[in-house]
Amino acid sequence: MVGQFSRTYRAAAGIGSGHAKTSVDQLPVRMMLANDELRVVLVSIHMSLRDALAAVTFDNVLQTLLITHHSLQAVLGRVPKIGVAGLNPHAGEGGLFGRDELDVILPAVIAARAQGVLASDPLAPDTVFMRARAKGAAPGEYDVVLAMYHDQGLIPVKYLGVEKGVNVTLGLPLIRTSPDHGTAFDIAGRGIADASSLVEAIRTARQLSGAKV
Repeated sequence: MVGQFSRTYRAAAGIGSGHAKTSVDQLPVRMMLANDELRVVLVSIHMSLRDALAAVTFDNVLQTLLITHHSLQAVLGRVPKIGVAGLNPHAGEGGLFGRDELDVILPAVIAARAQGVLASDPLAPDTVFMRARAKGAAPGEYDVVLAMYHDQGLIPVKYLGVEKGVNVTLGLPLIRTSPDHGTAFDIAGRGIADASSLVEAIRTARQLSGAKV
């Protein structure tokens, strides 16, 4: 379990902007944010929105699908159902609002299906998270949502409660979790910080210790 740190201060010190990057170098890993209602895996993480859009490539989407498939299969003991979020409004509306879904995302989904991945066609990003959300004992339609960029995927998870969220790195030969929030320097030393996400990160690491994710 990795605690919080400041990317800004790490970058200023010349030691990298993220612990996931610095600890695993060039390993093909992905970030999953999860709570007891929703799991989300990201195609790209910490970069500008302009760069994140450019990162939605066939290879990146396919690799993310494969990592998600293998990691969640180990955890669930079965093939996971992956809901794939489109990039554009209404998942492009058949090309009217962009062709990324038709030209990039869907071909990657088809290639992943040929390798045993159970993934949906690109779905409208404003509804796929609701469809995947578990409600009490009732599971969602999907086990996990593949989001195309950072805020598309993290806003739904964090809206459900930052205190419940856990960051899990998929694709490592070991278990790595961290809390779903930053350093909160503005309240440091005031005795009001909420450690719930930290506790959840530790609990999740213990739960995953029997499965390779």
